[in-house]
Amino acid sequence: MLHGNLSGLKTKDLHRLERLYRRKIPVDAVVSGETARAITELSLELNRQIGLLIQRNGQITHVIVGDAKGLFLPDLKNYPLGQKRLRGLRLVHTHLNREPLTNDDLTDLALLRLDLIAAVCVTADGFPGLTYIGVLKPGDAQREVYETWPGEDFHHLSLDVRAFLDSREEEMQRLSTSARRTVKGDEQAILVSVSTAPKWQQEDSVSELDELARSSNVVVLDHIVQRPQKIDPSHLIGAGKLKDLIIRAMQLGATIIIFDQDLTPAQGTRIAEATELKVIDRTQLILDIFARRAHSREGKVQVELAQLKYRLPRLTGRGTQMSRLMGGIGGRGPGEMKLEVDRRRVRDRLGLLEKELKSISAARKQRKARRAQAGIPIISIVGYTNAGKSTLLNALTRSQTHVEEKMFATLDTASRRLRFPRERDVIITDTVGFIRDLPKDLFNAFRATLEEMEDADMLLHLVDVSNSMFEQQIDSVTAILEDLGYNEKPRMLVFNKIDRLEKEIADSLCERFDAVGVSALDKDTLPALLHAIESGLWPSRGRALPYDGEAHA
Repeated sequence: MLHGNLSGLKTKDLHRLERLYRRKIPVDAVVSGETARAITELSLELNRQIGLLIQRNGQITHVIVGDAKGLFLPDLKNYPLGQKRLRGLRLVHTHLNREPLTNDDLTDLALLRLDLIAAVCVTADGFPGLTYIGVLKPGDAQREVYETWPGEDFHHLSLDVRAFLDSREEEMQRLSTSARRTVKGDEQAILVSVSTAPKWQQEDSVSELDELARSSNVVVLDHIVQRPQKIDPSHLIGAGKLKDLIIRAMQLGATIIIFDQDLTPAQGTRIAEATELKVIDRTQLILDIFARRAHSREGKVQVELAQLKYRLPRLTGRGTQMSRLMGGIGGRGPGEMKLEVDRRRVRDRLGLLEKELKSISAARKQRKARRAQAGIPIISIVGYTNAGKSTLLNALTRSQTHVEEKMFATLDTASRRLRFPRERDVIITDTVGFIRDLPKDLFNAFRATLEEMEDADMLLHLVDVSNSMFEQQIDSVTAILEDLGYNEKPRMLVFNKIDRLEKEIADSLCERFDAVGVSALDKDTLPALLHAIESGLWPSRGRALPYDGEAHA
């Protein structure tokens, strides 16, 4: 099959082009002299560029016809890259104006990871002239990903292609393996944000995505940000930026692309096909973090429920026109297609998980009812993820719940008893952290857990005041509490991590926001918080007794 611009060609020209497939190229040569002479002669007669894609065994896989200025390479999906550094194909094509390799040539080299690209200039009498060669190179990712060699007369080319490519690929593989050893992480990612939101809002969102990625043990190699006037519905990211992304991914050895915006199933598929890398969005990243961190049975059920709800609409197949379940003409047959079987299994699993979650929720309600009968006040610690909620719970109650300086380190609720003077007890509960734009499926799945706050007598809204975006985080948590219908509950604003700020600044912020300042790592800052809690829960019982600084679990 011939590829490219075939319009206007005569039958005899088509036959001459087709006969190029019969030629065998020596494995150690860029291209044989006879084949080079054939394509330069054709190129001069047709006034079009002629290109050949050649495998390392010398087999010509594609004959491509362009115009006088360039040619378009066909889809190479039948020659996947996989984990290889080079594709195993080289492009040899003609240049009618005797120019060196163009930017389009070098872009194709980088995007497709070709073994090499060679431009054979056509002389006035149709012979091969100067030949320019470009190759990908290993090394510093901050520099150009390719190198070009000075033009050399075709008949003086002495490059042993087989030996050169073996050596170059071995060097690339060695450097790639060495880089992976020096970087600790499951994946190496490039983060991408395409948004029409205000610049500061996009930057804040990318910063949060970076933290989410690192919380999932992902090594962040680079950030690519685009602010288009209009979002491209096909790929989300613009065509030019997509090329930059592909080249950058190859330069840095990325294994995954993470988008800050949610991708439609079609967008994810198209970008994955273009980059030949794993592509996920913000929601998938958060789901992955939740799947890693869930330890209790309830947490695991909630995460699996959210994952299945996310994946169900992304199960794609051949469309409803081939459905065995639609009935009517064309719908009769031996049974369900695999896609429909998969969807039915997912729905069945969803039903089982929802029943199990209801059962767990009922057991929780029984525990809450027993607490209510005992008349023990309940306090729920709420706040943005990584605000220090679990650390504060441990500091107040001398407990040992899991603590980690990562987002969503806690997914399973933990309740502990805290004793005040005058034999007053409270139940203090840690909850899952909030985040802006929390995926809807996750929000619904964790609604049962968040209902722990329903019977709370007080909400401690914990804020990481050292975070530059703490005001936006306060707004996000407030909005989620309103969505849950808890905006009328007594709420106390607590600024955590004041030890990371200068005392004057911390005091000023606490006064401005009417907040209590603490450091969960410094027990000397806790008495003020406990006095505020005691006054809020028992305002009519007189002045609070002095707090000795020791937690009573």
